[in-house]
Amino acid sequence: MPMRHVTYPVAALLGAALSFLAGCGGTKSSSPSPLNAQGQESSARQAAEAWSRARVGDRVTYAFSASQGPSPEGGDTARTLEGQLTLQVVSVQRPWVWVRVAFTDASGGALAHPRLARDLMVPVRSDDTLALEVPHPGTATAERPSIAGRTWEALRYVSDQRPVDGPLRSRMYANEPGPLYLTRGLLEASVETAGFRTPGRIQLSLRELNEGSPATQAPAPALERPLGPGAYFDRQVDFAPTHEVLRVCFTAERGYVLRSEGPVGDGADPCSDFSQAEPEPLEDLLMGLPWEVLSSGDWPPGGATGARGTFTAEGRSIPAVTDQRPEDVEGTQHVFSETYAEDPWAPGLAGLPYEARFQALVSGTERTGPGGQRESAGGARLVKWGPWLGGQE
Repeated sequence: MPMRHVTYPVAALLGAALSFLAGCGGTKSSSPSPLNAQGQESSARQAAEAWSRARVGDRVTYAFSASQGPSPEGGDTARTLEGQLTLQVVSVQRPWVWVRVAFTDASGGALAHPRLARDLMVPVRSDDTLALEVPHPGTATAERPSIAGRTWEALRYVSDQRPVDGPLRSRMYANEPGPLYLTRGLLEASVETAGFRTPGRIQLSLRELNEGSPATQAPAPALERPLGPGAYFDRQVDFAPTHEVLRVCFTAERGYVLRSEGPVGDGADPCSDFSQAEPEPLEDLLMGLPWEVLSSGDWPPGGATGARGTFTAEGRSIPAVTDQRPEDVEGTQHVFSETYAEDPWAPGLAGLPYEARFQALVSGTERTGPGGQRESAGGARLVKWGPWLGGQE
């Protein structure tokens, strides 16, 4: 059984959600118009430079809504989710800007689904160490909207892939991002699925923004619930021919999140070199989270029938649920098992990046041999995790 592994950045942390968004964002448009190229260069440069002027209290809040289904084949029902997304600078310790990310309901209360129930921490480098450039796909047109009490000079980028069973994607970015540097100047965004995809739509629109004070100071917070940047996790992989410990490590720089992966003890630590990592805009990553909630169903997977137990690693014990599924594979009986945290925010998982919290902590396959004896056919297991930022490993 292949390990259920989520690659990054175009599909990481969020499984199907970011795969969905990657399918939208990864589509190349035709050669950009002069307006497109000029606008992208100006707004991207200003947003990147603004990170060096970040202040405690800088905040942006968006209203979001997401819907999925029912599928054209029937058999399911429509699912919806809506609320607010807030990004706020809570500490500035150069070169790091610490951003708290929170999804809430419309009144600011906690959302019910575990995936969005807790706030996340994102340390972002404000200096320039990597060449980062992620152009906006689609055709650009100039607009002058009034949003959140201000009138903006903006560019809207539209990429319509519906003729080839792709999505319709629309993004509007301010030419002068100001406090919106946290999301590269994003004013509003929407993605609508089409073709053979599960029908659905996700939308984000700026609701309010706030500029902090240079006089406000605050210490760097603990990385108990990292979105990813500043933290890592190790997974022991034993699926032939692979038998090694792989480290997944995250960082963020000037509004982009990067992920690096490699064997532990084989050359450079993945946490020390992100030069080959593909940057993912923070706003793209966050926009995928509500979609993943609608796609994933209840937590934990197999919770209604799974066996309760305990997952242990590094002296920590976490209540867990194990789901087993028998299956005949080419005439041989196999049993696939996956173990998930009963509570993905359990104290024992402090410091674990978001991506790993919602993957199987342990997965494995057993096949039935002669005489009914079971033998292992491989597996994977989370073995270590925590912050690397500040030498906390």
